[in-house]
Amino acid sequence: MDVEIVERVTPELVEAMDRLVPQLSRSSPPPTEPELAELVGSGATRLFVARVDGRIVGSLSLVLFRIPTGLRAWIEDVVVDEATRGGGIGRALNEAALAEARRRGAKTVDLTSRPSREAANRLYRQLGFAPRDTNVYRYVPGDAG
Repeated sequence: MDVEIVERVTPELVEAMDRLVPQLSRSSPPPTEPELAELVGSGATRLFVARVDGRIVGSLSLVLFRIPTGLRAWIEDVVVDEATRGGGIGRALNEAALAEARRRGAKTVDLTSRPSREAANRLYRQLGFAPRDTNVYRYVPGDAG
Protein backbone atom coordinates (compact mmCIF):
# COMPACT_ATOMS: atom_id res chain seq x y z
CA MET A 1 0.00 0.00 0.00
CA ASP A 2 1.17 3.49 -0.85
CA VAL A 3 -0.20 6.82 0.38
CA GLU A 4 0.49 10.02 -1.53
CA ILE A 5 -0.58 13.63 -1.74
CA VAL A 6 -2.33 14.28 -5.04
CA GLU A 7 -0.39 16.79 -7.15
CA ARG A 8 -2.56 16.81 -10.28
CA VAL A 9 -5.97 15.66 -11.44
CA THR A 10 -6.01 12.64 -13.73
CA PRO A 11 -8.83 10.56 -15.24
CA GLU A 12 -7.87 7.86 -12.73
CA LEU A 13 -8.49 10.27 -9.84
CA VAL A 14 -11.85 11.38 -11.26
CA GLU A 15 -12.92 7.72 -11.63
CA ALA A 16 -11.74 6.89 -8.11
CA MET A 17 -13.69 9.77 -6.58
CA ASP A 18 -16.75 8.76 -8.63
CA ARG A 19 -16.46 5.35 -6.96
CA LEU A 20 -15.46 6.41 -3.43
CA VAL A 21 -17.59 9.47 -2.66
CA PRO A 22 -20.93 7.58 -2.90
CA GLN A 23 -19.55 5.21 -0.25
CA LEU A 24 -18.98 8.22 2.00
CA SER A 25 -22.14 10.23 1.35
CA ARG A 26 -25.44 9.44 -0.32
CA SER A 27 -26.40 13.12 -0.38
CA SER A 28 -23.27 14.64 -1.95
CA PRO A 29 -22.32 13.95 -5.56
CA PRO A 30 -18.71 13.14 -6.41
CA PRO A 31 -16.59 16.18 -7.27
CA THR A 32 -16.32 17.11 -10.93
CA GLU A 33 -12.95 17.37 -12.63
CA PRO A 34 -12.92 21.19 -12.23
CA GLU A 35 -13.86 20.84 -8.54
CA LEU A 36 -11.04 18.34 -8.04
CA ALA A 37 -8.65 20.74 -9.79
CA GLU A 38 -9.72 23.51 -7.39
CA LEU A 39 -9.21 21.18 -4.42
CA VAL A 40 -5.81 19.94 -5.56
CA GLY A 41 -4.68 23.46 -6.46
CA SER A 42 -5.70 24.93 -3.11
CA GLY A 43 -2.93 25.97 -0.79
CA ALA A 44 -5.15 25.12 2.17
CA THR A 45 -6.11 21.54 1.31
CA ARG A 46 -4.09 18.40 0.77
CA LEU A 47 -5.87 15.47 -0.86
CA PHE A 48 -4.33 12.13 0.11
CA VAL A 49 -4.99 8.89 -1.73
CA ALA A 50 -4.12 5.33 -0.82
CA ARG A 51 -3.24 2.78 -3.48
CA VAL A 52 -3.21 -0.99 -3.33
CA ASP A 53 -1.62 -2.70 -6.31
CA GLY A 54 -1.59 0.71 -8.02
CA ARG A 55 -5.37 1.26 -7.70
CA ILE A 56 -6.78 4.14 -5.64
CA VAL A 57 -8.78 2.57 -2.80
CA GLY A 58 -9.09 5.42 -0.31
CA SER A 59 -8.85 9.16 0.17
CA LEU A 60 -8.68 11.80 2.88
CA SER A 61 -8.68 15.60 2.85
CA LEU A 62 -6.47 17.57 5.23
CA VAL A 63 -7.41 21.23 5.56
CA LEU A 64 -4.86 23.62 7.08
CA PHE A 65 -5.83 27.13 8.12
CA ARG A 66 -4.33 29.94 10.13
CA ILE A 67 -6.40 31.67 12.80
CA PRO A 68 -5.30 34.15 15.49
CA THR A 69 -4.42 31.31 17.87
CA GLY A 70 -2.21 29.46 15.39
CA LEU A 71 -2.16 27.06 12.47
CA ARG A 72 -4.88 24.45 12.80
CA ALA A 73 -5.81 21.40 10.76
CA TRP A 74 -8.98 19.47 10.08
CA ILE A 75 -9.38 16.00 8.59
CA GLU A 76 -12.44 15.57 6.37
CA ASP A 77 -14.04 13.08 4.01
CA VAL A 78 -12.08 9.96 4.93
CA VAL A 79 -13.25 7.05 2.79
CA VAL A 80 -11.88 3.58 2.09
CA ASP A 81 -13.40 1.39 -0.61
CA GLU A 82 -15.70 -1.07 1.12
CA ALA A 83 -13.97 -3.96 -0.68
CA THR A 84 -10.66 -3.13 1.06
CA ARG A 85 -11.81 -1.99 4.52
CA GLY A 86 -10.12 -3.53 7.53
CA GLY A 87 -6.72 -3.69 5.86
CA GLY A 88 -5.09 -0.68 7.52
CA ILE A 89 -5.79 1.78 4.72
CA GLY A 90 -7.69 4.23 6.93
CA ARG A 91 -4.87 4.11 9.47
CA ALA A 92 -2.25 4.77 6.78
CA LEU A 93 -4.21 7.71 5.35
CA ASN A 94 -4.66 9.28 8.79
CA GLU A 95 -1.02 8.72 9.79
CA ALA A 96 0.13 10.41 6.57
CA ALA A 97 -2.20 13.36 7.20
CA LEU A 98 -1.05 13.70 10.81
CA ALA A 99 2.58 13.65 9.70
CA GLU A 100 1.88 16.40 7.14
CA ALA A 101 0.05 18.47 9.77
CA ARG A 102 3.05 18.12 12.12
CA ARG A 103 5.47 18.98 9.30
CA ARG A 104 3.47 22.11 8.49
CA GLY A 105 3.37 23.18 12.17
CA ALA A 106 -0.32 22.68 13.00
CA LYS A 107 -1.07 23.09 16.70
CA THR A 108 -4.08 20.76 16.58
CA VAL A 109 -5.83 18.39 14.20
CA ASP A 110 -9.57 17.92 14.55
CA LEU A 111 -12.13 15.66 12.90
CA THR A 112 -15.69 14.50 13.39
CA SER A 113 -17.14 11.05 13.01
CA ARG A 114 -20.67 9.77 13.36
CA PRO A 115 -21.13 7.50 16.40
CA SER A 116 -22.47 4.77 14.09
CA ARG A 117 -19.04 4.52 12.43
CA GLU A 118 -17.73 2.31 15.22
CA ALA A 119 -14.60 1.02 13.46
CA ALA A 120 -13.58 4.55 12.44
CA ASN A 121 -14.12 5.85 15.96
CA ARG A 122 -11.98 3.04 17.40
CA LEU A 123 -9.25 3.90 14.90
CA TYR A 124 -9.32 7.61 15.79
CA ARG A 125 -8.97 6.82 19.49
CA GLN A 126 -6.08 4.43 18.73
CA LEU A 127 -4.37 7.21 16.76
CA GLY A 128 -4.56 9.52 19.79
CA PHE A 129 -7.66 11.57 19.01
CA ALA A 130 -9.72 12.35 22.10
CA PRO A 131 -13.41 13.28 22.18
CA ARG A 132 -14.01 16.94 22.98
CA ASP A 133 -16.75 18.27 25.18
CA THR A 134 -18.19 20.69 22.68
CA ASN A 135 -21.25 21.37 20.61
CA VAL A 136 -20.98 21.06 16.87
CA TYR A 137 -23.26 23.39 14.96
CA ARG A 138 -23.98 23.51 11.25
CA TYR A 139 -25.37 26.38 9.26
CA VAL A 140 -26.59 25.73 5.73
CA PRO A 141 -26.75 28.94 3.66
CA GLY A 142 -30.11 29.23 1.98
CA ASP A 143 -31.87 27.11 4.61
CA ALA A 144 -32.11 29.88 7.20
CA GLY A 145 -35.37 31.76 7.44
